Amino acid sequence: MVQCKKSCKTLPISFISRGHSLSQDPIKILITGGDGQSGQAIARLAQSDPFFQVTALPRKQLDITQPHQIMAQLDRYLPDYVINAAGFNSADRAEREPEKALQINAEGVRNLALACGELSIPVIHLSTDYVFDGHYASGYSEEDPVAPLGVYGQTRLQGELYLQQLLPQHIILRCSWIFSERGDNFMLRLLNEAREQSVLQAVDDRRGCPTSAHDLARVVLAILKQLSCGAEPWGIFHYCGAEVTTRYGFSEALIAAARQYEDLKVAKIQPVGSADLPYEALRPATSVLKCKKILNVFGIRQRPWRSELQRLIREYYGQIRL
Repeated sequence: MVQCKKSCKTLPISFISRGHSLSQDPIKILITGGDGQSGQAIARLAQSDPFFQVTALPRKQLDITQPHQIMAQLDRYLPDYVINAAGFNSADRAEREPEKALQINAEGVRNLALACGELSIPVIHLSTDYVFDGHYASGYSEEDPVAPLGVYGQTRLQGELYLQQLLPQHIILRCSWIFSERGDNFMLRLLNEAREQSVLQAVDDRRGCPTSAHDLARVVLAILKQLSCGAEPWGIFHYCGAEVTTRYGFSEALIAAARQYEDLKVAKIQPVGSADLPYEALRPATSVLKCKKILNVFGIRQRPWRSELQRLIREYYGQIRL
């Protein structure tokens, strides 16, 4: 075994002979959806690592529903890998705008797979726990049958299928309950509500594992480093933060962490059932993703979401003035 330069893990000599050499130039990655919370997190972490040369493009510069834009940007930047963080990510809006969700989550991935296939560029594609129906209380492995409940999960699944059919060199990384200190997400929406309302409601009948966007970025880059050294474990992988909770449990932890920095108006968080809130889309009752495969193949261990939440809250309040 030898240590791949700049890598995060000890790799066999055979990996290096099939991939990038130890003294080669930085790995060029192109990130679609570069203005989303996952895309931003991956770009920030990669830009701090000399192993990578990063190009992160927002939708206005690279719309994956437009094949000519994809080819133009691939020709311009000639990436070694593409990370697809683009997506129509609102489950409720997807019920109202199914054609748009299909266009981005399915047809967009098909366009990307075809373009990258022409140039032999591997793709890491971010997907979701919503491809499952949530009936397995123990959680889901990569081998469990998919059965999405709504338009969002259905279009995400179709995107996965297109990628599997059209581009052998792919990794589909399913993740769940992404939160971040940037962008439009559950964490920031809850904080805003906590400043304005004395009583909040949070669902207590859905189980899952929150995952910070920074932690997800760490995982994506760890995978890329091993791929660049010649590893070829293509296929589907799961990753989420460690510890199962509910939206109510996550909300309690978030408010407790935020109170260290801000005097919030909220006095009570009320647990409610999913049926009590005006959701338009059905959601999986259990969104727990089993992460044994990613540990066995890449050596990537789950990090506790609670410590990630504390870190993000600290960074968030370090950036704003109340």
